[in-house]
Amino acid sequence: MTDLTVPRGPYRLHAELIPGTGPPVVLMHGFPDNTHLYDRMLPHLAGRRALVRFDFLGWGRSDKPRGYPYTAGNQVGDLAAVIDTVTERFGADRLMLVAHDASGPPGIDWALANPRRVARLVLLNTYYHWTPSLRRPPAIALYSTPVVRVAARALARWRPDLDRRLYTWQVGRFVRDSRVRGPLVAQLYEQFPPARPAFWRLNDDLLGTVLTRRRRMPQVRRFDPPVRVIFGACDRYLNPRVARQFAALFPNSQLHLLDNAGHYVQVDQPERVADLIAAE
Repeated sequence: MTDLTVPRGPYRLHAELIPGTGPPVVLMHGFPDNTHLYDRMLPHLAGRRALVRFDFLGWGRSDKPRGYPYTAGNQVGDLAAVIDTVTERFGADRLMLVAHDASGPPGIDWALANPRRVARLVLLNTYYHWTPSLRRPPAIALYSTPVVRVAARALARWRPDLDRRLYTWQVGRFVRDSRVRGPLVAQLYEQFPPARPAFWRLNDDLLGTVLTRRRRMPQVRRFDPPVRVIFGACDRYLNPRVARQFAALFPNSQLHLLDNAGHYVQVDQPERVADLIAAE
């Protein structure tokens, strides 16, 4: 694995490259996590595909500029910067995009704008536009609901111990395997406190993101590249109904609902998800 610094205007994104064959696979994280979300899956994909994973601006080991407008729209620019670097490194005209959770909107936006460069779009327990079947996790609802979020954020600043307990409880519910849950949640939380401004700003942007993306449904229905929808069937938030709606929207899609997997499907079923990503 090779660490790579990707220019993003005056800032820098942290990325990691693993050589392999075929169109490069770009792995995107959501919130409140980072590239470590794919640690358990990488060994099952390494050598089968060229791999790229990166931290969005504000997260993980990427820059965290103060006052930056962290939005799904600006994350499209992060992804574009990474793709430009990947294209230069691998000489690949087409890529496979893997979006999870909050990276769904930027990943799908880039794909809709560049369909000829997409070898496949893979959607892992993610979202794009508002539908009645979407359910916000309690911690996301707490930090994204107007008025309530002001008090919640003030409490998090005043009592970081409570903030950590809420994070551990909420993110812990995303992982079904109890042997994995504790170490992974602790690892993700290590990089979370510095990313809190990005987390809060993306929560501010959440409602507007899912409402405005409804205007792009005609583009989604015309999207020709293959789409593979892989969801953990036990996710109570981005649930099987959301997965079925994705599969029905895209004209060239496959749906895979994985039993015994929840929101972090790539953590609960890493080998199966890797096989589905790599399969022709």
